[in-house]
Amino acid sequence: MKHVPVATLTLAAAISSAYAQEPVKPPSPAASAAAAVDDTNQLERTIVTGTRTAKAIDKIPGAINVIGRTELAQTLAVTEDATAVLSRVVPGYSESSQAMSNTGETLRGRIALRLFDGVPQGSPLREGTRNATFTDMGLVGRIEVINGPSASEGIGAAGGIINYISRVPTKQGDEFQLTTRFTTEGKDDSTGYKVSLNWLRKTDDYDFVMSASHIDRGIAYDGNGNRVGLNTSGSLMDSKSNNFFGKLGFDFGTDKSQRLQFSVSAFKVEGNNGYRLVEGNRDTGMTNTSERGSVPGSQAEFNDFKQFTASYSNADLWGGALQLDAYIARQAMRYPAEDGADRQDPLIAPVGTLWDQSEILAKKKGLRSSWTRADAFGIKGLEVRGGVDLTEDNAQQRLALTDRLWVPPMIYRSVAPYAQLSWDAGPLTLSGGVRREDGTLRVDNYTTTYYRDRINVTGGELDYGATLPNIGAVLRLPANLSVFASLGKGFTLPNVGIPLRNINKNSKNTNVAGILDLQPIIVRNKEVGVNWRGKQASFGASVYQSYSSLGVSLSVDPVSNDFVMNRAPVEISGFEMTGDVQLTPQVKVNALYSRILGKTTFVSGGPLTKRMGVNDTSPDKIGGGVSWKLVEGGDVNLGFTKLLSRDLNIGLSGEERTRGHTLFDLSANYDWGRYGKTTLGVENLTNKFYVLSWSQLPGFKNYFSGRGRVFSLTQTVTF
Repeated sequence: MKHVPVATLTLAAAISSAYAQEPVKPPSPAASAAAAVDDTNQLERTIVTGTRTAKAIDKIPGAINVIGRTELAQTLAVTEDATAVLSRVVPGYSESSQAMSNTGETLRGRIALRLFDGVPQGSPLREGTRNATFTDMGLVGRIEVINGPSASEGIGAAGGIINYISRVPTKQGDEFQLTTRFTTEGKDDSTGYKVSLNWLRKTDDYDFVMSASHIDRGIAYDGNGNRVGLNTSGSLMDSKSNNFFGKLGFDFGTDKSQRLQFSVSAFKVEGNNGYRLVEGNRDTGMTNTSERGSVPGSQAEFNDFKQFTASYSNADLWGGALQLDAYIARQAMRYPAEDGADRQDPLIAPVGTLWDQSEILAKKKGLRSSWTRADAFGIKGLEVRGGVDLTEDNAQQRLALTDRLWVPPMIYRSVAPYAQLSWDAGPLTLSGGVRREDGTLRVDNYTTTYYRDRINVTGGELDYGATLPNIGAVLRLPANLSVFASLGKGFTLPNVGIPLRNINKNSKNTNVAGILDLQPIIVRNKEVGVNWRGKQASFGASVYQSYSSLGVSLSVDPVSNDFVMNRAPVEISGFEMTGDVQLTPQVKVNALYSRILGKTTFVSGGPLTKRMGVNDTSPDKIGGGVSWKLVEGGDVNLGFTKLLSRDLNIGLSGEERTRGHTLFDLSANYDWGRYGKTTLGVENLTNKFYVLSWSQLPGFKNYFSGRGRVFSLTQTVTF
């Protein structure tokens, strides 16, 4: 994993006059695509997120983590969780929830924009914490993470960007990869299995990827041997998932300088509905568990994500490179049955007896464009890039069993032009630009639920506009040392659905246009740091601070035990570092550390003296590992992650105490050649009993322990 915090210096400029310059031909689209995903030592230092074309990570805005096939394979050896690799190798990413829900998972204390091949997953209009489970991790070629606010992808990126990028063929001809996997915790109902097949084909004129997989998961047990409770927002335990993915690209034109590419993804993970949650007891220390059976009349929870993309690129257009990406996506999320106070309605059933399940439906479509010119205006090393992004995001939430509207349909449309410059002047890189976000949110008239007093809410339109500059510099010094500094802004909308569904008779405003909580979140980020890369070792460290005058923090409603969104100034600062050392040709060690401090106000207009808790900011984290190549074709990997204990706001409102824990994972691989590769993985090697950090705070039936020791045996045959 390459952690390279870098920065840019804004140089606002128009791009139109660059058309007249003598053309400088960039690489072909096929070459750029291969460079973006091939997991080699050199190409791991490129990134496409936020730049739209493969670009060196020391010349782009933002603090970057590039997670390649090696780190992905080590994590997949012990778990199929899509966010587990982030928790293990990205310093500022919080603990994995180990569920279909990603409640409590943040990046540097903020909600990140999750992308799959550049397409947003879920919707910031109704952030339902279910947007991290959307594909089979076996077809992901790499993950690119921009840590901290970014304007590069517009709405949703104020908390950073996490882009999962699908594999591409890199070898001529056909390549098939068959994977089978067996997992168990030693109990009959804990067993699970996976079967997947990837087909990659590459020719001089076209290439494609086809992937299909099926996963069946058993129930989980904690370190004390008790069943883990089913997550109240959606579990991966006792579930099955099916995934189909196809991607086809054609290279044509003079010197294959043009490319058309199409992809389709259809993923569904669905609970088996064979168990039900049994609530634990915090006073006795008994965490939630599960028992066989289901809530009468309930339906299985699911994530049903589909998307289609079409791309066109031309590496030699008006002396530059054009990239156009269009997408359509539909993402449906059903949640488990609940009988909380906010589900009740005496017109349907006696209060206290009604169970219901919510469903979020998000639809989106968009067009992203970019045109890039190297050596623009006749200046060597000066690159200019610009374009316009169009977005339409539609989201709503219903109580599905009784067909009640909970969050009204919300439609956000935006037009976002941008311009960016980058100039390499010897050891100094100056780059940056500006993005303009102009959007409109429309909400129709609606009526709140019985729990919210059946209030008639007047809909309307809200206009959003923000100018988002970025500025910074990178200086490369002798001995492979570099230093950087940056300043930039990011933009997103709050979790609009929460304030809309929470309007009641005590609300000050029942008109959408006048609700303060719907105002945007604009984050200003500052960062400085240092990087060093030697032949046998590397090191990186950075200090950052992000501030939003009208930010978001979460608290729990004492009646419904549901999340309440608080709008107040928020300041998040932190320090993180990573390093690795090749001790011998056979042994390599790595380590990371992260500390995040979030502050907001106790009362409206008050000072920033309230520490933000685990729902927003992760406790201090230490991680590391050692990789040992025992023999030719065989290796062993031991990793650990340690979360430290933390006490906040003691004696004040918002008091919080969380206890830390240390987990170890072990994997061993041996490549048998034509007979494939065998991998043995052990998650939670010491069978540690622990309570997940975010569930150590009271909430709706949320007292969950983590998984105990899990054994996995995987066989991968490539032919």
